[in-house]
Amino acid sequence: MPLYNYKARGSRGDLLEGQIDALSADAVAAQLLNGGVTPVDIREETVHSDVLATLNARLTARDPDLGDLILFSRQMYTLMKAGVPLIRGLRRLSESSRNPRMVEILDEVRENLESGQELGNSLARYDDIFGSLFISLVRVGENTGQLDEAFLRITQYLELERETRDAIKAALRYPIFVIIAITIAMGIINVFVIPAFAKVFAQFNAELPWATQILMSVSAFFVSYWPHMLGLLVLAFIGVRAWVRTEEGRYRWDKWKLRIPVVGGILERATLGRFARAFSITARSGVPLIQALAVVARAVDNEYVGDRVLEMRNGIERGDSLSRTAAATGMFTPLVLQMIAVGEETGAVDDMLEEVAGFYEREVSYDIRNLSATIEPILLVAVGGMVLILALGVFLPMWDLGAAATQR
Repeated sequence: MPLYNYKARGSRGDLLEGQIDALSADAVAAQLLNGGVTPVDIREETVHSDVLATLNARLTARDPDLGDLILFSRQMYTLMKAGVPLIRGLRRLSESSRNPRMVEILDEVRENLESGQELGNSLARYDDIFGSLFISLVRVGENTGQLDEAFLRITQYLELERETRDAIKAALRYPIFVIIAITIAMGIINVFVIPAFAKVFAQFNAELPWATQILMSVSAFFVSYWPHMLGLLVLAFIGVRAWVRTEEGRYRWDKWKLRIPVVGGILERATLGRFARAFSITARSGVPLIQALAVVARAVDNEYVGDRVLEMRNGIERGDSLSRTAAATGMFTPLVLQMIAVGEETGAVDDMLEEVAGFYEREVSYDIRNLSATIEPILLVAVGGMVLILALGVFLPMWDLGAAATQR
């Protein structure tokens, strides 16, 4: 007889799990009912599993990304708006999800809800996936009876976040491609091209220009030690990644990347726009100010900026105003500080923060559109410098040798 796994509720509502040998699922249900428990879920145990399929599922499993969270929050808003019961809605979403990890999470969340827990507390077990802002808004929605509005605001926030990230990635794609191409070209020239010219120059026993001597020395170093250099690069990459994962390393890296020429200013304004947008949403949803700042500090995805947000929270706890603590961080322009002060005076902080978010987002959008125009001259200078070095180091001595041969 096949083996069935079951989940059932006892007379006091406690969750029971176990296995029963029976001819069918109906027989299992009848046996459970006769025992005084109510079956919740009955599934046949798969004895002979497909090893390759299981291995492939584990290798291809990935945590839900931003797109998965947007789809989940949008579907939850639709289900809540339509009045679908929460547990039934989660079951439908689990059945339709294409991400195995998301299916696993939704099933566990649904089981927690069936055992009497709240949705916010169930999602909090996966804080590394959903994030503090997502969970806080869900909890506020549960407490106020406006869970559909909470998921709507989450969807809007995540969609704006994805648009900003995609725009920055699209703007940086071309410069990064050019830099990689230049790096590969320099490697090929040093390892293959210059050694071939060096053999030609050696046959003439002529005195070479200083630029050529430098190029040949660098090329000889590359040819002799490229395995060691490659190994050092790999070790440095692994070391930097491990350092960035530490608390101190993450803080310093987040601070440094805001100082990168050309790109750092865009990243800083995008981060401040994320802060203002998240702060506006939490304030409008009814989250207390102190708690909202603590949530937003983790939602900005930058340890350096998050630390400044926590300083704002500490200042407000001491009795300072929001505008004064914002000015003390040194992150905001006078125009933004004035908008925050007006919102504080009029009692419409959430509206003014939304305006601040729009201000930063428009600046980021404008800078991204002009990013290529800013970086292209720098890339042209780099390529031109590489061509000039090659011309001085390779072609100039060839011309000299050609002239000498002609005179002979």
